[in-house]
Order: sequence, then structure tokens, then C-alpha cells
Amino acid sequence: MNLETLRENTKSILDTVEKYFVGDRTMLTKVLASSLANGHILFEDYPGLGKTLLVKVFAKTMGCNYRRIQFTPDLMPSDIVGTRVWVMEDSSFRLEKGPVFTNILLADEINRSPPKVQSALLECMEERQVTIEGETHRLDTPFFVLATQNPIELEGTYPLPEAQIDRFMLKLYTGYVGSIEREATIIKRRSIWRQDDPTELVPSVTNVDSFREMQRIVEEDIFVDDQIFTYIAEIVNTTRENKYTEVGSSPRGGISLFKISKAHAAICGRDYVIPDDIKAYAVEALSHRMILKMEYVFDKKITPEYIIREILEKVEAPKRVTRR
Repeated sequence: MNLETLRENTKSILDTVEKYFVGDRTMLTKVLASSLANGHILFEDYPGLGKTLLVKVFAKTMGCNYRRIQFTPDLMPSDIVGTRVWVMEDSSFRLEKGPVFTNILLADEINRSPPKVQSALLECMEERQVTIEGETHRLDTPFFVLATQNPIELEGTYPLPEAQIDRFMLKLYTGYVGSIEREATIIKRRSIWRQDDPTELVPSVTNVDSFREMQRIVEEDIFVDDQIFTYIAEIVNTTRENKYTEVGSSPRGGISLFKISKAHAAICGRDYVIPDDIKAYAVEALSHRMILKMEYVFDKKITPEYIIREILEKVEAPKRVTRR
């Protein structure tokens, strides 16, 4: 596979997803870019906006294995990672793998599970491995988590620890469709499908092997100039020095921005990164890693997103970058 084939595949994936999910193509591109960079995504928005449908359609289109966990307060770590069970016929213990042994994991309403479950998931997200009764098991590749949470319902929820939030490459908002025409399209498509979940109708554009090859191209074949590294570092460092922030972005935020900028360059058909690739993802890659000072927490104007956009205006981008 070469870069041109990758670009054709990404276009086919986005075109296919748009046939089943009505939404902003820019947002869909960001989901795809994060997947190519093997990064986790946290979707936070109101109920009924299609977050779960979007994840399921993307998984089917990519042709990757997919599992779903509905997070609840009574969930146990063994429910997601698996456990050893006694088999009387063999007089031995057998490993029953949990749903994390997949390529794409949908963690639905992730903030409804207790801290010990979040701790088990944390190892999966960061190290791509699972420890069961002292034995470590590697997860399949690719592996990334697409998680959803409802920002307005707090009853029966547990705030995600900052360490786990930092593991998400992007935090995205699906939002409302934005027009009466798009709203009508959603309703009309439901009448055509004659079912609420059209996932079984979705064709696969790629498979696990070809998607893994696409990830390899993003990782190995996209060039990043030294000026881009400096540009990312300046943006990340400025989040820590900002007068509104108690805690700025972690170094992992800069690494995430670097990885996803390469994925976006590949989607655009370029084998090198430009400053616009950084600007396109800075808000979604860095804002959820920042903590505001207490006096600005309830200021509706001062938000992490506002701060990142202000930083992008102040930090000078490289005028010219080396292609290779």
C-alpha cells in the first residue's frame, strides 16, 4: 500500500460513514485521523445525538473487530478484562477473555463505572495490555477506545480521573445536525432502513490487515520537520504559562498532537506535516488536558477551547517547512 491508496481508502471510509451518519465531515475526519494514529477518543455530548451509532458505523466500515461495553455502577474489572474459570473436564483453569480483546472498543457511558473499573481500563488504554491474576496479555493491534459520556446527567456517575482523561487523544462533541434539512434526512433514512440500528447494512471498506498497513504508513512514511516539533512544543508550553490555567497540557498532549497531525497529512495526501495540520487538531487534542484556575471555572467565556484558540493566534507558526 502507498500513500495514494491510503488517501483513496480514507475517502471511501468517510463517504460510507456519511451514508449512515448525518454530521459534520470535519468531525468525521478527526475520528478517522485519531483511529489512524491509534488514539483513543472521548465523545461528550447530550443523549440521542448518535454517538454510539457513529462508533458502530466507523468500526464496521473499517472492517475491524468491534466490542461494546455498557458501563454501569455494578460493573467489575473482570467484566471488561476477563478472568480465569475452573474447567472440571480438564481439571484446570481457562482464561475467558473479556471484551477488551478486540480492535475497537466502544465504552458506552464510561463515567458510570466505579474507580476500580477505570483503573483496569487505564492499563488497556496506555499500555495495550491486560494483567489478569498476575499474568500479562497483549491486546490485538490496532486497539483503541471510543468512549461516550453524557455531560448533563450526574446521578449515578463517577468523574473520570485526570490520568485517564489524559489518555484520550481527542475529546470531541458531535453536536446537533444544524439545519432542518439535515434533521429531515435523519428521519427519512430511518424510514428507509426500517430499523433503528443500520449497522448490519454498512459495508466494510477495509479489513484489519489493510487498516494496520494504513497505520504503518502514518507512523513511518510521514515526514515531520524540526520546526513543527518546536511549534508543537511552544503551543503546549504556553498552555502551562497561561494566566487562566492552574494546570496546562501534559507532554502526552504534545505527542498526541504530533501523531494526529501526521494522520491528517496522510488523509490529505501529503507525506509531510504543515502548521495547518497542528492548528486543525490543537483544540480537541489539548483542551481536555487543562485545568482552569478556580476563579475562571464558572466564567462562560474563559474555557480551555478559548484559551487554545488564543494561543494559536499568539504563537507564530513556521513560514516554510522542509518536505523531506
